[in-house]
Amino acid sequence: MRLINVRPSRRTGLFLACLPFIALLVAYAIGSAVRLEANPADKLLPGFQTIADAVNTYAFTQDRRTGDYLLWADTQASLTRLVSGLGIATAIALVVGVAQGVLPLARAALAPLVGFISMVPPLALLPVLFIALGLGETAKIALIVIGVTPILIRDLALQAGALPREQIIKAETLSASSWLITLRVVLPQVLPRLIDSLRLQLGPAFLFLIAAEAISADAGLGYRIFLVRRYMSMDVIFPYVAWITLLAVVMDVALSQLRRRAFPWTEIRQ
Repeated sequence: MRLINVRPSRRTGLFLACLPFIALLVAYAIGSAVRLEANPADKLLPGFQTIADAVNTYAFTQDRRTGDYLLWADTQASLTRLVSGLGIATAIALVVGVAQGVLPLARAALAPLVGFISMVPPLALLPVLFIALGLGETAKIALIVIGVTPILIRDLALQAGALPREQIIKAETLSASSWLITLRVVLPQVLPRLIDSLRLQLGPAFLFLIAAEAISADAGLGYRIFLVRRYMSMDVIFPYVAWITLLAVVMDVALSQLRRRAFPWTEIRQ
């Protein structure tokens, strides 16, 4: 049998999925042991016990100055900014992207502008945002919106424009207006794509969030990572990076489940 036709069982698939993570942990443990044996004060690859102590301090011990549990306070601050930015970006992208994909006049007017904005490196605008909007929450949320929205718009516009023309013609023969065609024909078919696009933009959104928090914030996951880096506190940085990754994975899975439940007809049956 050719390897291209071999499909693993559920148990084998789970084992294969876990294998790379186990290999990474083993490699880290070996590297940490070697470095700590040569220098017990080494901070680059702290031992698992040191990392566990740091997690206990930041997640389960109240900070003496603020009384907060720092990990959870940072998580709340970061997720508030992230969800706000993604929510605004999604709303703008849905309106502009569908209009650009359905209406030729909107496409002619907006496509060049959106294409131009999508090529601007969002991080290059961060100083401009801080100068124009101040160092508060508005600039951080605006960076996420500017970084994510143009890509979502272009993706939705392409999806809406790629719909079979026959569907539009059939709706027109039934006397459907442009608004009704958009609402009943186009929108149900682009919403699943919007969720998929949003999933793909989670990584860039976290990048913009962390960059903004690193420059100006008093709480947040990015703020904490760049605060402790001056002390080379890798025992704090590693758990925070792992936690950010876990949050992104959970959000990705949640969006995937939302898409599957809200639009079951789009799932590919094997």
